[in-house]
Amino acid sequence: MAILILSLTAACPASAQTTFPSLDLAEALSRASAADPAVGGWDARLAAAEANLRQAGVKPNPSLGVELENFAGTGAYSTLDRTEATFSYQQTLERGGKREARTGLARAQMEAARRRREVRRLDLLKEVQIAYAEALAAEAELLIADAWLLAARSAQADIDRRVRSAKDPLFAGSRAEAATAQAEIERDQARATAENARATLARFWSGGPGFALDLMTFFGVTGPSAPDQVATADLALLEAERDIAAATVRVEQAKGVVDPTVRAGVRYLGQGDEVAFVVGGSIPLRRYDTNKAGVERALAERNAAEADIAAERTLRERDIARLTARMKSLAVEAERIRAEVVPSAIRTVEQVRDGFNRGAFQYLNVTEAERALADARTRRVAALRQFHLDQAALDRLTGRHAALASSNLNPERR
Repeated sequence: MAILILSLTAACPASAQTTFPSLDLAEALSRASAADPAVGGWDARLAAAEANLRQAGVKPNPSLGVELENFAGTGAYSTLDRTEATFSYQQTLERGGKREARTGLARAQMEAARRRREVRRLDLLKEVQIAYAEALAAEAELLIADAWLLAARSAQADIDRRVRSAKDPLFAGSRAEAATAQAEIERDQARATAENARATLARFWSGGPGFALDLMTFFGVTGPSAPDQVATADLALLEAERDIAAATVRVEQAKGVVDPTVRAGVRYLGQGDEVAFVVGGSIPLRRYDTNKAGVERALAERNAAEADIAAERTLRERDIARLTARMKSLAVEAERIRAEVVPSAIRTVEQVRDGFNRGAFQYLNVTEAERALADARTRRVAALRQFHLDQAALDRLTGRHAALASSNLNPERR
């Protein structure tokens, strides 16, 4: 009996799933990435950033002016004969590298938009990985519930035989029947939980739960897995925001340089056909607004961005070390339960059942032994579930799926 229970918990997919194709984590992530409903929105944001970059390089528009002098008045100026008309063309000349500063800022903003998209998609992939781990854990708990129900039914059959032979009182059979009913309820709840977990996972690509899960990927863990080279979109986003702050400093500094305006035109004089050329210009005086505070604000924002990058690196390293240490502990705990606790619990079940069949133990001893075995397996599943959840968090911190997060970018904007 115990050997049969052990074979159930060691199985990979549940028997009802064997007709479905197996779905591994990479396929789940790929499906969710391809079906991401936010792709259109982020493509639009990137298009807006590109348009902003093009607009930043545009020169100021010129202006045409017309001015009428002596148009109307009194005395000698009461007629239109003395009217003088001046037509001019006016252009503002940008100085201090304003256009280059605007272009640099727009380019940094476009890069930040790309990085925000990658961060958003990495968050999505983390959610998918968590849902996949929850689905695996639910399938493993369903196996334990199936094994517990099988043990309860077997124990009830043994009790029924002993009751019929008057070796046990009638209430023993009633107790065994109640235990079996409780085991059926637990199995049905575990099955519903597994189905809900699979449906939740499939919703990431608007699919159905017609797939199998390989529990070997759930039980077969040895330790935390992290890429050798850590390249994260979060740090790249912070660096892009720092570049925006630095570009903003250059924009604010350029604003402090005044732009002259030049003007040229022709003047038609009244009372004749005389024409005169006129030129002129103007330049703002830096008397009140020198944009000093604007530059100081931009510099402070750049310094804050630098501090954010340093803080993020420290926090990330700390979180990676914490998750790695806990995952190692969880892997050791799960392996020790499998190698030490579960075999001892199985031997206990076998010994108690053998003694029960010989009349040396009561039914409660059997249920306690079976429950201890189920609790050990449940504890192992709980440790493995937390291990896989931590692996999802670790993969998010290390950018493990960064290539997949950027794989669906529009090729023209990659």
